[in-house]
Amino acid sequence: MRVLNYLELEGRLDRSGISTSVDHQRAALEQSEADVTYLTTPWYGGDMKLAAINRVAHGQGLASFDIAHCNMIGPGSALVARQARKKDIPLVLHAHVTSEDFAESFRGSNLLAKPLRRYLRWFYSKADLVLCPSEYTKETLEAYPIDAPIRPITNGIDLESVAGHEQFREEYRERYDLSGMVVFAVGSVFERKGLTTFCELAQQTDYDFAWFGEYDGSLLGSRTVRKWTKNPPANVTFTGWVEDKRGAFAAGDVFCFPSKVENQGLVVLEAMACGKAVVLRDIPVFREYYEDGHDCLLCSSEAEFRDALQRLESNPDLRERLGKNARETAENHSLERVGEELIDAYEEVATT
Repeated sequence: MRVLNYLELEGRLDRSGISTSVDHQRAALEQSEADVTYLTTPWYGGDMKLAAINRVAHGQGLASFDIAHCNMIGPGSALVARQARKKDIPLVLHAHVTSEDFAESFRGSNLLAKPLRRYLRWFYSKADLVLCPSEYTKETLEAYPIDAPIRPITNGIDLESVAGHEQFREEYRERYDLSGMVVFAVGSVFERKGLTTFCELAQQTDYDFAWFGEYDGSLLGSRTVRKWTKNPPANVTFTGWVEDKRGAFAAGDVFCFPSKVENQGLVVLEAMACGKAVVLRDIPVFREYYEDGHDCLLCSSEAEFRDALQRLESNPDLRERLGKNARETAENHSLERVGEELIDAYEEVATT
């Protein structure tokens, strides 16, 4: 079976969670013993311009594959979807994007969320099968509604990608002047990720807070992001992009992620894989995957977040227990599991 595993604009998305998820898919397929190979570009000869010329000259613009699996929603993916339906090639669309998790990201994203939802309803409905990261996302898409079967599949975690993180602890804590119990987050800085809650928690406590990840301080960034990153509380550090994410997970002690909407939250699994105590907002997708008091602490208000941080500072044994259980949870989202579920999805669409 030859599968197109396509991430449109792959070069521009290389620092995104979507790109990490696609990396996991490909690594999982490589590790699988199933008779499946994949290609990453749909274009004949590997280049869109050459493919267009070849289509005019010889009538063939797309490469040859048995199943099309698209991970984004742009014009290139729409073209692949159109051609797949035209050629009767099974089409799998991966719903990494919803209008809900698009909102509160960059400037103007809230205004675009509603028309995006209409587009996603049309686009995802073209699929023979829609994959998504969680039951929560499935229910969200069903409410659009999407006229296609929907199957949840974990984004997974590459445990090797965070192996050896401990060696970076002293370097990164010294680089960013961090000490004591460091409360941290990792990933792009958006209000949807709980930026205001993160900063207000810092204002109410004496811990060092650090957010490792890119942020847009220009006019393209949201007003809230500009507000907090230009004038952060005295105990908050916004590091910008870091070259090795292991340094971020090494420097921090308590992973605080008050995100308002997630389809799964890959960075949570990465923090768990590093054995960190994790404090999350109590939203459906986290309830689906994690258990309060076992592998995380779930909080519904700033007061609960503040109390959780105080408990973790005063009780190192609780931090250790949560971190140990979190590591076991992360291991349940292995690449082996991702590969098995992907192969099963491909076989389903290939035989229907």
